[in-house]
Amino acid sequence: MNRFAAFPLAFMVSVSSFFAVQTPVVLAQNATPAAIPAVHHENAVVYGEADGQQLLLDVAQPPPAAEPRPAVVLIHGGAMMFSDRGDLTAHAAALGAAGYVTFNIDYRLVDEAGNNPWPAQLDDAQLAVRWIRANAEHYGVDPDRICAYGHSAGGNLAAQLGTRDTRETGDPALADYSSRVSCVIELAGEMDQSIPSIIPDDEMIFNLLLGGTRDEVPEAYRDLSPISHVDPNDAPFLIMHGADDEFVPVEHARRMTDALHAASIEVVYAELPVADHFIWLDWQESGPLTLAFLESQLGPTD
Repeated sequence: MNRFAAFPLAFMVSVSSFFAVQTPVVLAQNATPAAIPAVHHENAVVYGEADGQQLLLDVAQPPPAAEPRPAVVLIHGGAMMFSDRGDLTAHAAALGAAGYVTFNIDYRLVDEAGNNPWPAQLDDAQLAVRWIRANAEHYGVDPDRICAYGHSAGGNLAAQLGTRDTRETGDPALADYSSRVSCVIELAGEMDQSIPSIIPDDEMIFNLLLGGTRDEVPEAYRDLSPISHVDPNDAPFLIMHGADDEFVPVEHARRMTDALHAASIEVVYAELPVADHFIWLDWQESGPLTLAFLESQLGPTD
């Protein structure tokens, strides 16, 4: 069951602080566009290489339209140590059927030996966006209408794409392409590393990822925190979080929303009072607000 359907829009978001910049609230309209037939799927496309490892993504491409289509970059979770793009395959397919060209990416994961430390994951996500822009004509994409969509650790990376510029600019072939996205959809991600982890294993992973504890390398933890990079130039955000999240405290989402509001960034915040960390992997839960937000930010899909 879609839990959002049980509540009016005014309950799901605080209309008084819905947008820091006053914008008409239209998210209840046209939340489910008609499905587009014959979506073409292209899997295991190489978008880059790092340390001898091919970086792969899957594409869901609707038929060509009169004008280039908007695109969505999907970024899986897994604490930057586990999982792969398969987590968001259903989300990519649903977005493709709604008329968005989707790019469902893998990125380098830290391992138990500490290989692929931060910011390798950020570099890969930014590279993917720049690669999409470089190949926009081939895939029928409007390079000025790209949204980042991520869950958990992928939500962190999606938020980074909306709050900071390209970090690694060594590839001359991509020098003219920005990694900044047009909007961000962030699902249950860690936004502020000053909030202690509630899962002991997470602290171990952060130590591997960042090369030490919060006391030993505080600047690395700050760099991993999207809230540290918020400024008035950021992209609009849709943030969804569950109050019963057992992995990432809901305070991450609340603080990030407040920080975006303070910077006068357009932000939609949806908090479910009874929802865990993984509820957002169910498209029936995250899909309606996702589609409405995308339409409001990126315009029509054809």
